[in-house]
This record gives sequence, structure tokens and C-alpha cells, in this order.
Amino acid sequence: QVQVVESGGGLVRAGGSLRLSCAASERTFSMYVMGWFRQAPGKEREFVGSVNWNSGSTYYADSVKGRFTISGDNGKNTVYLQMNSLKPEDTAVYYCAAGDHGGYRYWGQGTRVTVST
Repeated sequence: QVQVVESGGGLVRAGGSLRLSCAASERTFSMYVMGWFRQAPGKEREFVGSVNWNSGSTYYADSVKGRFTISGDNGKNTVYLQMNSLKPEDTAVYYCAAGDHGGYRYWGQGTRVTVST
């Protein structure tokens, strides 16, 4: 069973930055994508962005484009979410997930990000 662990959450003021990390215990043959999601209080979980391990391609939700950057370290099975120009509406629990062509199968426990005004 692949384990996924996020870290790096915390409290930051609006306009500040945080970097989240996501480490997978292993990378299976079929696992090709790592994604970031978030869930704000009282809202449904939403897609933030993803990185394709094979091609390096990244995708972002419109709400974070230009502010968030996803990068990966293949050797460490780790991906990072660099969040800049944070806004109060970015406050949420951020989840990382590893996926294959069947979808995102392995999820972390989440790390909380709070952006104060």
C-alpha cells in the first residue's frame, strides 16, 4: 500500500508564502501523477494542481494559476506545492494524492493552511 504524507502547512499572513511537501512511500509502475487538492471549511474538496511524473507537465486550477507552482523530485518520490501571494480564501486543508489511469488512489492525511488578513 502506497503511503502519502503531506507536510509544511501552517499560519501565514495574506501575501505571504508557504511550501508544502508530499512524499510517497513508493512509486508503483502505474503511478504517473501526483495531485494537490484542498478543502475549505464548509466546502467541497477541489482540485488545486497536478504534476505528471513522466512528462513533467503541470496543471493548475484557475484560482491558483500564477501564484502556485508544483514541482517534483523523482528521486525522492516527493512533490512540492509552492504557494505565493496567499489569500485568505486559500485557507483550507491541503491534500496530496498519487494516481494512475484509474484515478487518484492514494491520499495523504492533509495539512492545514491558514491565511490571515
